[in-house]
Amino acid sequence: MTLGLDGIAATLFVLFCRIGACIMTMPGFSSPRIPVRARLYIAIAITVALAPRLVDTVSPLAAGASVTGLAVLLTSELLIGALIGSLARLFFFALETLATAAVTAAGLGNVMGAPMEEAEALPAMSSFIMLGATALIFVLDLHWEMIRGIFLSYSAIPIRESFQVRNMLSEYMKVLSEAFLLALRISSPLLLFGLIVNVAFGFLNRMTPQVPVFFVSTPLLIALGCYWFYLMADDFFAAFASSFGSWLLTG
Repeated sequence: MTLGLDGIAATLFVLFCRIGACIMTMPGFSSPRIPVRARLYIAIAITVALAPRLVDTVSPLAAGASVTGLAVLLTSELLIGALIGSLARLFFFALETLATAAVTAAGLGNVMGAPMEEAEALPAMSSFIMLGATALIFVLDLHWEMIRGIFLSYSAIPIRESFQVRNMLSEYMKVLSEAFLLALRISSPLLLFGLIVNVAFGFLNRMTPQVPVFFVSTPLLIALGCYWFYLMADDFFAAFASSFGSWLLTG
């Protein structure tokens, strides 16, 4: 199919809508620490790189569409791209939520650190966990799997002129439950540690009310929490990277 200049521009713009929305919501690339202009250049580069393989798929709908049809198509592609990117981001939302709960239970929730994936501040240990999880994306080359997933999304979710809300919400809820179960599973040792130690100190306070247990328990809880996380950190990050990578490969 021979495309004119208008057809090529419309095809590339339709491709950019889905790919750009993915990049703007995808973990690792969508961090506030990365300038918006850098993310824009990355999205343009990926669009140009994938265009030769996708132009035959997109051009029949994009090149001959009317103004109204093209506007509907662009809106649909933006929503699809944002949802695809946010599916991967759900794993990091779940990890951040459960990690914050776990470090708070271990007595480490009052020391705030610099935010990593979000704009608001997190406890320092949660920021460290999110920094490690984000770094593993690039260390283990999972960002290439994300780009491969964007390419394969044109086969799994073909370009249409209407947004399939029901199917996307069903997939969204499935990934959301999977992400929170994963985060709960890998954070459970720290949560159980905090529960057991706090209950033990509570019983100690009831048995010896004249002793200021709070002043003894807080530094001990923090020290034991740091040591316990040091022991489980390897398995913690390995389990998260393995499950997240498996989802990228099969999801």
